[in-house]
Amino acid sequence: MNSVTDRASTSTGKTPDPQPGSWDVLIAGGGPAGAGAGLYAARKGLKVLIIDKDEHPRFHIGESMLPQTAWAWRKLGLEGRIQELPHMPKFGGSFALGHEMETEDFQFENSLVPGDPRSLNIERAPFDQVVLDAAVEAGATVLRRHRIRKIQHLEAGRVVLVISPPEGEDFTVEGHHLLDASGQGTLVGHHLQTRRTLPSFKRVAFYNHYTGIPHREGSKAGNPLIVMCEEGWFWLIAISPQKTSVGFVTNSRDAKRLPVAKDRALAYLLERCPLVHDLTRNAEAPEANMVAADFSYTCRPYAGPGYFLLGDAATFIDPMFSTGVCMGLMSALEAVDLLIAGRRGKRSMTSAYRHYDRYIASSSGVFFDLVHLFYDHAFREVFLHGRGPVNVQGALTTVLAGTIYPRMSWAIRWRMELLKTVVRMNRFVPMVPRRPRFSLLDPA
Repeated sequence: MNSVTDRASTSTGKTPDPQPGSWDVLIAGGGPAGAGAGLYAARKGLKVLIIDKDEHPRFHIGESMLPQTAWAWRKLGLEGRIQELPHMPKFGGSFALGHEMETEDFQFENSLVPGDPRSLNIERAPFDQVVLDAAVEAGATVLRRHRIRKIQHLEAGRVVLVISPPEGEDFTVEGHHLLDASGQGTLVGHHLQTRRTLPSFKRVAFYNHYTGIPHREGSKAGNPLIVMCEEGWFWLIAISPQKTSVGFVTNSRDAKRLPVAKDRALAYLLERCPLVHDLTRNAEAPEANMVAADFSYTCRPYAGPGYFLLGDAATFIDPMFSTGVCMGLMSALEAVDLLIAGRRGKRSMTSAYRHYDRYIASSSGVFFDLVHLFYDHAFREVFLHGRGPVNVQGALTTVLAGTIYPRMSWAIRWRMELLKTVVRMNRFVPMVPRRPRFSLLDPA
């Protein structure tokens, strides 16, 4: 079995330090979380090796960014590069029921907590490439098209990974800490057997990129449109002036009820929803749609001796509120800061692990609560009403913007608890005007 020195120069064009075990940080995955962590750590003077199974650029969904994500890429010094890529400015989000033609708009400028109301929708392939290229420029080494076959050893100060290259024999790499940004591959979660799926969130997504879908005018042109029905929800996200990401998320039970092949499901479903059919009737897309299974899970503890779990490698939430890239980048920055503090003796690594575990649990818990509510029709009625006492809608808009880091403020927290109370009451007593349910597969 060979060392990394024999391999890395063929993948990146630069030769890493030849001494085994000399990497300060090993990073599993070169998506935004892994590349962002690599960029930040390299700028802080750490020796970084990123191992990625793909060759970038590559296709990926998750094109809508929260305003908090923009804060993260500005901290990484990437705003100028990202703004140069084709994109659509985003200032809020729009929601509707599938049989209604009016939307309820949530604009980030109306958030309860002040913050930058700007973000964007962008095609992920060039976005992810920008972050990874910046990591290399900062000094990180990248092994592309290499898979981590297994974790051979995992403890604070010594991590050993077995790597499978695209050709040739497996080899090992060693480092002081592992940042797991392997996404739904959950490298450490599988190794430690901590991955726990959430049965109530077994979802299937059908999606494609379309051209020819009209965009709204003005500041709402980039608002992602979420269209809800009993079986799930559609997304329509304008990612450039010409291109729109379109998809449908449903539960695994209703996915099995569809009378068409899974790679033809999206067109079938679009035809059955009045609002999205009206928007997409003149649009063009590949005949076959893509399919992904979205099984929500957690891999807690999110940090421990020798590792930190970043983004989707820590926990995966239903993609309803576009939290993926935001959580990935925010967790990357927090993990690197804690790792450096531990290495410099400013805090113990045990304290760093505990702090990070609470950080991920707190931030992801906010979104899990909101997603749980989202599939409740009583919540949808309250949500689409768009008005409420004591600026509850401003608190909800703040959460939708991702402005909950490093922790959700008390002003937001108690208003969200009030919202939950109103939803519970609305199940039995109308707190807002009733809205008929809309079903794609069981029309009345």
